[in-house]
Order: sequence, then C-alpha cells, then structure tokens
Amino acid sequence: MVAYNIEDDHFRDECGIFGVFGHDDAAALTALGLHALQHRGQEAAGIVSFDGHQYYSERHIGLVGDRFSKPEVIERLKGNRTIGHLRYSTAGGAGLRNVQPLFAEFAGGGFAVAHNGNITNAHKLQIALRKRGSIFQSTSDTEPIIHLIATSTAENIVGRLTDALLQVEGAFSLIALTEKKLIGVRDPLGVRPLVLGEIDGAHVLSSETCGLDIIGASFVRDVEPGEMVVITEKGVASHRPFAPKPSRFCIFEYVYFARPDSMVEGRNVYTVRKHIGAELSREAPADVDLVIPVPDSGTPAAIGYAEASGIPFDLGIVRNHYVGRTFIEPTDAIRHMGVKLKLNPNRLLLEGKRVVLVDDSIVRGTTSKKIVQMVRDAGAKEVHMRVASPPTRDACFYGVDTPEREKLIAHSQTVDEIARSIGVDSLGFLSIDGLYRALGEAKRNGDAPQFCDACFTSDYPTPLTDRTEKTKSRHRLVEVD
Repeated sequence: MVAYNIEDDHFRDECGIFGVFGHDDAAALTALGLHALQHRGQEAAGIVSFDGHQYYSERHIGLVGDRFSKPEVIERLKGNRTIGHLRYSTAGGAGLRNVQPLFAEFAGGGFAVAHNGNITNAHKLQIALRKRGSIFQSTSDTEPIIHLIATSTAENIVGRLTDALLQVEGAFSLIALTEKKLIGVRDPLGVRPLVLGEIDGAHVLSSETCGLDIIGASFVRDVEPGEMVVITEKGVASHRPFAPKPSRFCIFEYVYFARPDSMVEGRNVYTVRKHIGAELSREAPADVDLVIPVPDSGTPAAIGYAEASGIPFDLGIVRNHYVGRTFIEPTDAIRHMGVKLKLNPNRLLLEGKRVVLVDDSIVRGTTSKKIVQMVRDAGAKEVHMRVASPPTRDACFYGVDTPEREKLIAHSQTVDEIARSIGVDSLGFLSIDGLYRALGEAKRNGDAPQFCDACFTSDYPTPLTDRTEKTKSRHRLVEVD
C-alpha cells in the first residue's frame, strides 16, 4: 500500500504549546487546549503534569483526540499544573523519543520543557556538548537546551534557563514546568507566538488565543518578544533576560498557520486574511464571473477579494473534511485520484463560468496544477488564480517544515512560467508591500522589516549556523513506533 500525503503542497505547521498552573483540572484543560491548537502539529502530542510530589508523562504518536480523549489517560496525569505539546517534526525527525514535553531530573528537581520554533545552531551545540560528556536521548533541537541548563552554574532554575537560552540562535516560544514554577519565554525577535490567559484564578500559557477560548479562559496579554514570565503560587513575574531587539514576528502566521479565530499580536487573523484578499483584488484584478476559494485556507482571502471587487463569491470547490493528512491507498488507480480524495468541484456552479481561484500560497505547484485541471474538467470556461501572499522563494528555518529552496516553484520560475506550469489563464501574487498594508503597515521597511518574511524575501533575521557550517550529526536511530 502507498501512503499519499494530501497536504504535500503546503508548508507544514510547526508546533503548539499549552500550559496550566494552579487548576484542579489542569490535565483536562491542557488536552482541550491542545485540541484547539491541533492545526499547529498533527504528528504527535504529549502532556507532563506535577502533583506536588511526582511528575507524570503521557506522550503519544497521533492526534490529541485519538490519544487523550479517554478518561483514564487524563486521570493518570495527576496534579494542578501541566504543560503540553503538539509536534510536527521540523528538526530531528519523527519518533516517540522526540515527542515533547521532554523531561530531565536535575540536582534541584525535575524539569519539563516544550518548544515551538527551531534552534538554528542546535547541531553545533550538540557537538560541543558531546565533547563535554553530554549523552543525548533524542535528535530534537530542544534537547540541547536541557543540557545547557544542566551545565549552567547559575544559582536557580530561572538563571540556568536564561544561561541556556542566551547560547541558542533561531526562534523559540518555550514553556517549562518545575516543581514550583510554570515558565514561558519568547525569543528576542518574537518570531513565534505565545499568550497568557487566566481561568478560575489559574494561569494559562498558549500558542494562540483559540487555546484559551476552548477552555473558557480569558486573554490577559501576549508574552512579549524577549520576555520570560515566571508563574508561581504568588502570581506572574516578568523578566527581561535578553537585549531588546525590534520584533520580527512570523508573517506567515497571518497568511496560513494561525487559526482564523485567533488574535495574534493584537490582530484578528480572519480579519487580516480578508484585508489580504482585498489588497490582492486591487493589485491583481480579474475579469471573471465568480471568486472561488481553494478550501479551507484560501476562504477568508477569497471573501475579501470578492467584497472588494464586487465579484460574486461562491463555493465552487467542496472539501471532504473526513480525509486525514495521510490516506492509505490500496491501489495505483486510487492513488492517482490525488486531490480528488479531498476536494471536489461543484460542477453546476463552475460550468461555463470564468472563475478566479484564491489560495493562500503556492509552494511546489503540484497541487495547484491538479486543482486547476479539476476545475477545467468541471466545465469552467476560464481559470485564473490569485495568491494571497508573495511568491515563496526560500525555505523557513524557524520551526516550519518547508521544502529546500530548489523545490519551491517560485525560486526558479517567473510568475508567467508558473502560470504556464499550473495551467491557468492568468496568475497574480500579492506583493510584499501589499501584505504589509493588509497588516496595517504602509509598506515593508527595507532596512528594518517589521516581520520575519524570509520565505518571501530571503531576509533571515538570525544566523543560520547549522546550515552554513553543515554541522550535522553522523548517526540517526531509526524508530518503529
């Protein structure tokens, strides 16, 4: 049997983190929070809890609903403080040993950590730590942080964690659980999101506000770039362990990653995506009869495009929500159905019409080509495509699983060449300045950009040490889970 990944032409979501301090139902709330954040990672999930005496851990391959819905699983996670993690492997590979939260027993007590992002000098750190005697149990880029904490000479865990994070490069939003503290911290550039909430007097940390919403927690504020919040029974204390830097929040969170109902850095994601569609309609108009979203990620931008252009919006493509990320196909004939396993054209709407398809991005172009042909086969007279982001010309190294730049269609082809490759009558991308305008900025500041947009501009905000020095591990353990 052949495994066909039906999401193979989108960037893969990074990871999601969630933590609760001081609630009797901490484990159940964390499972619910992770369920709301499931879009950020579908490969594996884990929760670690502490009951005042002992730590408890449940880490599983699979979806939250499949692994944490049974009462007996939640009952095993005792205590009123927990942290949880969702994983899609962007560094280190798959396997149960890489499922977070990771746990270590230090001289001062237990320590669990969960991380969203990517440490771009992790391999270099691993080599140095191995030379000093460290033994690694995973290939995750998070584990070097544990070893750096273990070798720190600072007097307390906050100082030791600070020592560790001052040695790492890249992007991280991180939560950690000790016997007395829940700690949340963002890297100085604030590339990845993290928010603080409250429920029944308990404190909550979440990658997105949708994680707060599902448990009925109130949003308190964003954890700021470069901030470390330390939560204890006395409340929340804020620390600033890093030198201040201008924020470079990931702009692709607004384009695709974050859930539409989340508030991210003070902006409603759904509203931003509608604004993106409106900007796209002004920059790349189309003389067509219908605006059709490529579901589901292209829908808000398509609504904005239709509203701004006055062209009717309709659901010309219907998504089958009961197909998972991987469909096991028993025959080659079924394998060649491709995107039809997930998307089906609404023939009555499309036949004889000039349509513009609105999608959030084009990565390899393989799926776009199949969707265009599918719409043509359903009788569309003309098929145009508008993309709610600039051409994706480079890979992300900050916690997003992207193809190497050579496999990105926009890296080697012009817009006209891409149009011919995917078979559309016309193709238009949103400009980088248009994307910034949709976010409330006049345009991109070339000298000091307001966001991390490296996948569009190749302007990376941090060193890419492991990539430039090629410090890769020589060995990999193959796991069967």
